[in-house]
Amino acid sequence: MYNESQFKNNLVKWFEKNQRQMPWRETKNPYYIWLSEVMLQQTQVKTVIDYYHKFVNRFPTITDLSNAHEDEVLKYWEGLGYYSRARNFHTAIKDVAMNYNGEVPNDPERFGELKGVGPYTQAAVMSIAFNLPLATVDGNVFRVWSRLNNDHRDTKLQTTRKAFEKELEIYVQEDSGTFNQAMMELGALICTPKNALCMFCPVQEHCEAFEQGTVEQLPVKTTKVKKKHIKKNVYIVSNENGDLLIEKRTQKLLNNMWEFPMYEAESNENINTQLSTEIQFQTKPVYSLKHQFTHLTWDIDVYLSQSYVRQQDITLTDNMVWMRVNDKDEYNFPVSMSKIYNFLLTNI
Repeated sequence: MYNESQFKNNLVKWFEKNQRQMPWRETKNPYYIWLSEVMLQQTQVKTVIDYYHKFVNRFPTITDLSNAHEDEVLKYWEGLGYYSRARNFHTAIKDVAMNYNGEVPNDPERFGELKGVGPYTQAAVMSIAFNLPLATVDGNVFRVWSRLNNDHRDTKLQTTRKAFEKELEIYVQEDSGTFNQAMMELGALICTPKNALCMFCPVQEHCEAFEQGTVEQLPVKTTKVKKKHIKKNVYIVSNENGDLLIEKRTQKLLNNMWEFPMYEAESNENINTQLSTEIQFQTKPVYSLKHQFTHLTWDIDVYLSQSYVRQQDITLTDNMVWMRVNDKDEYNFPVSMSKIYNFLLTNI
């Protein structure tokens, strides 16, 4: 197809000159590199940087994180979303502390057995931290490699990922971490999903899609599944002291995070059935919002109780507590609940 060494040389030279400054690129600490890769899943770099700094300052070592309570870990993740990432990372770090002497294993197979470590994370951390010859294939690399080869295979298929990893092996036998980061950076800055900056591409002469005029048609991806919409009702209840009723989630999604009592609008369950009482709520929602997940959207209506509830009149379930209004930072709230809380502060 083209001269492999020339292609890699052009790409790496461009990367060394044009790469964005990121704190995790200034270290070879595998714990920090691993953390950054976990945070960057489904999240933009500009969002991650502040979270990364705060997390590293609070948990500077594997020992610090392994000894931390999950509630505190989730608090430092609050607002970053995809909370299973934080839980899996915390579990994996405790595994490293217990079974690997607090050192991230530099054996790809052992590292890949840790909780939450998939093929991409495995290759990224092993190559960047330890310079091991593994090729990373993320969304950026799928796009770059598809276009370079005018390759119309479906990038949603595992077989395509495996094929790309195999084809990229030749480039990661040396300086694997640099090459992998260069490929991802090229996809982020130049070989973008739409309106690719082909005129500024350091490897344009090697790109078959540019030559064939098919850049905008690649990569090929199967149609996304339409998101499911679920209507939710949130109930705001306060007591005679002005405290707000909150509930710890037991469901798999956002497990162990706190929320104002929330139930599916079309179900028979509501806060009155939970508390075995009859609290009167305003008939119209005081606030409505949408909260997007990867394959799911919550359409949320927020209802306010017509008057406060005396604590002595109701018995809370085991996962409910009264929260003082100013103590919100002591609890892990998902983004949707933080938005509701902020609305209440400024409007009610």
